[in-house]
Amino acid sequence: MELLPRTSHQTRKTRETEITLTLNVDGSGIAEIHTGIGFFDHMLTLFTAHGRFDLALRAEGDLEVDDHHTVEDVGITLGNALREALGDKQYIQRYGHAYVPMDEALARAVVDLSGRFFLHFDATFERPSIGSFSTEMVRHFWYSLAEHAAMNLHITLLHGQNTHHGIEAIFKATARALHLATRRDIHQQAIPSTKGVL
Repeated sequence: MELLPRTSHQTRKTRETEITLTLNVDGSGIAEIHTGIGFFDHMLTLFTAHGRFDLALRAEGDLEVDDHHTVEDVGITLGNALREALGDKQYIQRYGHAYVPMDEALARAVVDLSGRFFLHFDATFERPSIGSFSTEMVRHFWYSLAEHAAMNLHITLLHGQNTHHGIEAIFKATARALHLATRRDIHQQAIPSTKGVL
């Protein structure tokens, strides 16, 4: 059976941001990221590499105000892209989980591509910002992505003192969990749900 490539091209334009994004779920980790927020670019590049996606993303936002609108709208757009690329979700594994250490920090992420939105986020950070990126936006990014991808996402920073390490572990763990959940196996039930739809 030949499985079609899973891709999505998204644009989002508001009075606050303008975003262009192309996602290939079955990529190899190629990232071309520019949001104007250095640390956020770094995290999205890691996310792409560890999820083994291909992601081209350009965001222009009102960074003279702060980073909120740009980070939120990237989450919304990436969530929409993931949902569109997965389509009817035939043959996906559906569930994925990963533990990722980053020196003293350890993060856990668990994903269910159920078609139902829920986010559990349990992490605190010592620093209010890293560069121009507000650490309060970590939760908000994953909230926006999970809501628009229509997925169940549980993220826990189990321990860690360094804020950079903790956030990096979260992005890597979630990427790896999503990689597992999105993999396809034609030898299993086409739709991994007793309802017959996700």
